[in-house]
Order: sequence, then C-alpha cells, then structure tokens
Amino acid sequence: MISSIEKIRLRYKKDAHFKKRLEELYRAMDSKYKAAADFYEFACTGCEDNCCFTRFYHHTFVEYFYILDGFEALEHEKRMEVKKRADEVCKKSNAADEKGAPVRLLCPLNIDSLCSLYQYRPMICRLHGVPHELNTPERGISRTPGCGYFMKQHKDKDYFSFDRSSLYLEMAKLERDFRQKAGALDKVKLTVAEMLSAYHF
Repeated sequence: MISSIEKIRLRYKKDAHFKKRLEELYRAMDSKYKAAADFYEFACTGCEDNCCFTRFYHHTFVEYFYILDGFEALEHEKRMEVKKRADEVCKKSNAADEKGAPVRLLCPLNIDSLCSLYQYRPMICRLHGVPHELNTPERGISRTPGCGYFMKQHKDKDYFSFDRSSLYLEMAKLERDFRQKAGALDKVKLTVAEMLSAYHF
C-alpha cells in the first residue's frame, strides 16, 4: 500500500518544474551567501561547534524530496551506511527526548567532516553562519548575528546587508505551489536523520 508521503512524492517526480525551481533558488542562495562570506572573509572550516550537530527541522516537501533524490543517487554501500547512521541518530534522539535530555548528535550525512549530499543540502544548511536580516511588513528589519564561530572571528567587522527575505518568500511560494498541485495537506517537521530513517528501499 502506498503511503500518503509516497503519493505526494510521485507528484513531485512527475513534474520536474518544481525541482528545477528549487535548484534555481538554491543557486540564488549560494550566490548571496558567497557575497556575504567573501565580504567577511569567512570560511566555515575548523569550527569546534559544528552546525552539523544542531538539530535542525525542515518544513517543506520540496526540500525533503530533493534530499531523497540525492540519497538515491549515492552508491548502494554509501546509502546503506547513511541509512544506518540515520537510524542510530533517530534512536538516540528519541531516547533523549523521553528523558527530557538535550540532544547533540552529528547529522548522518556528515562522514569524515564532509556532507555526503552537499549539492542537495537544504536551505538552512546553505544559509547558516553569517549575519543576516529579514524585512517584513509587520516587524520591519530585524537582524540576526552570525554563528558562534563567526562571532569569534569577525564580530568587529563592518556589517554586510545579507537580506534573506526574498529567499524565504520564494521558498514559501514554491512550497505553496507544489502543495496545491499535489493536494498535500500534511505538515512537514523532520530532521534530515528522520527523513532518511523513514526511507524504504
């Protein structure tokens, strides 16, 4: 029996338009992030507080399915290794949640300090690290500092305006359009580990 998620993904696979829009948006993110990182001369290397330990949740079907695209493109042995690591992360996370304990576990895609699906990494992974701002009608401009590693190295530098607003809006439009096309009503709130652990070969 096909699950509701599998049915929604079939719609994603049938219409390459959504994948193409996501890849275009990711290129825009990468370009804007690079401009900010170059301004600060910031390189995300040698960080003791690796953001791959952060428990990020992701909320879009298009990013979820894009990650699965990348996962399926891996060689079989690498897929099995990543799936095993994802299962273990979920098991330990669930156990910690039951005890009310904090969770700090490495993303299952991080192997030997490299992301196994770097090309397919989601929005939050692409944009994390450097200071940014959002401009909304309700709140105006709000600024968020960079990560801890950035602040240690570059906090005294002049501010570079890295406005994420248009990127977030475009992602929201893309997800809305896909949901309408696929008839998707379910909400998404999954870590990368949960996405991969739920995958059925």
